[in-house]
Amino acid sequence: MSSPRNHRDPRPLRWAGLRAFLVECESLGDVMRVHARLTAHPFPGQVEVLAAARTVLVTFATRARAHEAAGAVAELEADEPEKTRGKAVELDVVYDGEDLAAVGELTGLGADGVIEAHTGAEWTAAFGGFAPGFTYLVAGGDPLEVPRRDTPRTAVPEGSVALAGRFSAAYPQRSPGGWQLIGRTGAKLWDLSREDPALILPGDTVRYRAVRDLVDVAAPGPGPVRVPDTTPPPEGPEHALVIEEPGMQALLEDRGRAGLGNLGVVASGAADRASADQANRLAGNPAGACVIESLMGGLSVTAQGNHALALAGAPATAVVTGPHGKRPAPYLAPFALYDGERLTLGIPGSGVRSYLAVRGGFGAPPALGSRSTDVMSGIGPDPLTAGDVVAVHPVPPGRPVGVPEPPAVRTPAAGAEVTLRVLPGPRADWFSPAAVRALTSLRWCVSARSNRVGVRFEEPTGGAVLERSRGDELASEGVVAGSLQVPHSGVPVLFLADHPVTGGYPVIAVVAPDDLPLAAQLPPGARVRFRPVDPPTPSPPGEHA
Repeated sequence: MSSPRNHRDPRPLRWAGLRAFLVECESLGDVMRVHARLTAHPFPGQVEVLAAARTVLVTFATRARAHEAAGAVAELEADEPEKTRGKAVELDVVYDGEDLAAVGELTGLGADGVIEAHTGAEWTAAFGGFAPGFTYLVAGGDPLEVPRRDTPRTAVPEGSVALAGRFSAAYPQRSPGGWQLIGRTGAKLWDLSREDPALILPGDTVRYRAVRDLVDVAAPGPGPVRVPDTTPPPEGPEHALVIEEPGMQALLEDRGRAGLGNLGVVASGAADRASADQANRLAGNPAGACVIESLMGGLSVTAQGNHALALAGAPATAVVTGPHGKRPAPYLAPFALYDGERLTLGIPGSGVRSYLAVRGGFGAPPALGSRSTDVMSGIGPDPLTAGDVVAVHPVPPGRPVGVPEPPAVRTPAAGAEVTLRVLPGPRADWFSPAAVRALTSLRWCVSARSNRVGVRFEEPTGGAVLERSRGDELASEGVVAGSLQVPHSGVPVLFLADHPVTGGYPVIAVVAPDDLPLAAQLPPGARVRFRPVDPPTPSPPGEHA
């Protein structure tokens, strides 16, 4: 797998929870070599390898696998010359960006000189992240190195060509951003109908070409085509559930799409995976079957055909009404919903997310191998709305429903105090000892602004926030679910299922993976205490080489 590095010390590792670590590299070139080596020769249990400006995030399926690989990764010899080269991409650009003149002043080149330098360089795709299809490009000699804008824009138009630091990139979709905009391209940078949805992949080379106008070469017709559903068809249009009311939010979710971080795609999936798995188990499905995730109740569905269902997660009063009257539906036990009957969920008394599973699993066209809705990137099925007909897949012969169970997650009520275990984050040393103590001594009140991206907290009473001990900015790097990232406000954000792939704020701590289902059930007003636990001990360098 690897050979001793001899003339170099082991690369430093910074643990990001129990199953992942950041590999600190000497240069961007070293990042790219380490990333290429780990991608081509993965360690057992390796799930994700994500390159960034100065680090490589390596994630494993289990804690044991992460420990087994740690020493060998630190010693990894990745100095061999590149044997493959990505494809060449040419982007037509109209250079009329709002910041073009400012970039000309910052560099001393003037607007025309910026265009000449940008089009004259050969750019290499170094790594992805930030958003699906967003790829960081570098050029030899760093011909255009400029700072980010002092004030980020709330919305950067799709196709914007931009600069920040030593990097160039094009925005694949409308999104917030602080890069300097110098032009725009009409190239389709992200398209799920392609075999490779991202137009530019790490290792590709890019040339920019100045044009006066952009020509739309997209084929006429509707928007992007969804990846076709290759699973068996449902039993017929009558075998489905009809959404009568979606409630506050109703999403189709499964176990997500892990391993696509280099495309800027997070795993997503059910926010409370333990409860989603439990609902599937009760309904007689495998753990990865698609369920409905209902936020704060209010979901109402009508059966087309006869079904076996199960509810788990946040306990909400459930009622079945139909031609034969009205009856309660059990929680944490399978039950029948006959043709024409309606199931309605009330507001849960504790927790925020309830999971509805149907025997056979819900059908929807998969996107990148998953039926999960990622609310941040927009990948996957749209949120469910009134009138939607959600197909149900056939039930394999001989698959029984489950038996009643205790809850997989003890969901907290508003105002309850919850303890979450945390390990030191990869950037805990960016904070003063007082800030680290404050994280674990304060009671953090959950804000109503929380969502599937992350749990947000109110500013502590008295204004005690987490102050950094360093004033410099952190280069964006990979982050994992459970990360407690601390922006300039000093109030942490706890990342959940739809978190960004990379982040530019330091992570002070990481919630233990087994506590993430509980974190996903935190209602507004709940108070959280973070309890430190012992960090993992890396394997000695070279022990598993």
